[in-house]
Amino acid sequence: MIGVERLRQGLMDLWGLPEPVVERHDGGMNSSTWFVTDRGERWVAKAVDPAARRSFTSGLAVAAALQHAGVPAGAPMATRQGERVVDVDGTPLALLTWVPGEELTSTDPGDQRLIGAVLARVHRALAGVAVPDAERFHWVDPQSEHLDVRPWVRPAVARAVAAYDELDPQTLSWGLLHTDPAFDAFRMDRARGVCGMIDWSTAMIGPLLYDVASAVMYAGGLDRSGALVEAYLDEGVMPRAEAERALGVMLRFRWAVQADYFARRIVTNDLTGVASAAENEKGLADAFAWL
Repeated sequence: MIGVERLRQGLMDLWGLPEPVVERHDGGMNSSTWFVTDRGERWVAKAVDPAARRSFTSGLAVAAALQHAGVPAGAPMATRQGERVVDVDGTPLALLTWVPGEELTSTDPGDQRLIGAVLARVHRALAGVAVPDAERFHWVDPQSEHLDVRPWVRPAVARAVAAYDELDPQTLSWGLLHTDPAFDAFRMDRARGVCGMIDWSTAMIGPLLYDVASAVMYAGGLDRSGALVEAYLDEGVMPRAEAERALGVMLRFRWAVQADYFARRIVTNDLTGVASAAENEKGLADAFAWL
């Protein structure tokens, strides 16, 4: 972990900030973050585990491409040497552009419509964008050892993966994904009427419907996300028939991803971004309730 004083020194040496003020944030599950201010400007410093450096770098490339297309995305600020990610005491670190605004909520129909529309516009803006080291969907292996954490996990994950495979995934609309569009990833600057999308942690090419299913999951399911789905489909990024055929199956797969994720965290005792192991247990229990 990078200490505050070491981070301040790195911001001065690498990015040329003369007097950075650093405030610890740590709002993410898989990273360490700090708010940075200097001369009236704001950024977010973000550090990840060294094993995640490649995906972190590729995700920032997606953010940069999206911001270039006009969507505030927390693009990285280059160092004096032109680098997006640098190692500070062996830890990959980036300084991200601040995206002003307030987080949207899952219960407000207006926010849901905005999220659906912004997600569709993001998918459209990223169509045809090539990113080095982009990964290919998906990463869930029903044979993984950590799925033995509870008797129900492996069978549930295997059934969800099998149902996904039966969709014939190559018939779906594919492109660059966010992979985890929770409502707090959308920031609405109401003064300017602009909504940004942050937290680009990887570059993943996959079915666009996976992002839609993720947003639906965070909204509480299909019965509670009608405004979101309609707003997305109104943008014409994918055929309505595709969503009608596959969204329910993809939502089930998305919950299998949650089960896989929290099972791994429990087995490895990964407490990054949580106060205690109980939060990992709750994440797994939530997946059980839906699967």
